[in-house]
Amino acid sequence: MNTVKIDKKNCLLIAHRGVSGLERENTCAAFVAAGVKTYYGIETDVHVTADGKYVIFHDDDLRRVAGLETNVEKSTFEELSKIRLPDMDGNTRSDLCLPALNDYVAICRKYDKTAVLELKSRITREHIGKIAAVVKDMGWFNRTVFISFNGDNLVDLRELCPDAEIQFLAGEATEENFRFMEKYHLGADLYWECLTPEYIARLHGAGLKVNCWTVDKPEAAEKLIEMGVDFITTNILE
Repeated sequence: MNTVKIDKKNCLLIAHRGVSGLERENTCAAFVAAGVKTYYGIETDVHVTADGKYVIFHDDDLRRVAGLETNVEKSTFEELSKIRLPDMDGNTRSDLCLPALNDYVAICRKYDKTAVLELKSRITREHIGKIAAVVKDMGWFNRTVFISFNGDNLVDLRELCPDAEIQFLAGEATEENFRFMEKYHLGADLYWECLTPEYIARLHGAGLKVNCWTVDKPEAAEKLIEMGVDFITTNILE
């Protein structure tokens, strides 16, 4: 098992949920797999648990990944921490569990990787501030990019932390999305198939960087690199 190598030129590659093409997504195993390779950054997702703690997981519940009906945000961190996830082959591994936010940041810091942290769902302003504080207290705020599909999360974060690096996740390259990113000085993190050279040039003209998700085919990545994207988020390309 290995990553698929490409010529990235000046583009920076971000491991999507860790190297999720090799290890179970959003686990410490996937993050370490990214840490020992050449990735610029490691992307992940953070939820607020029922008891106000911060857990790493993508979906709202564990059905897809573990076959469980467990809702992440309606469960306590202790309940979630006891769950063991199946490996890629379906066999349960005792080391595959839902990490805490500080576990993820610690791995990014240890391996000198930029943290790309998605704020899932709509998170309260108080918790957004506390999540930022966790990252600051660990000395990794200046190496963290905060992303979200929820614009309110990003507006709150921009007001709380004016110097934060932030990208807006979106599936469409629209005028409305451009105006929103321009107003709050948010980089773009767009679905790769919606990008055009003209939209990328417009974002760059506004001083905004361009990330795209989730690209696993070398030929698609090469086209995007030629178009001038700054980052590519990928499960398997390196």
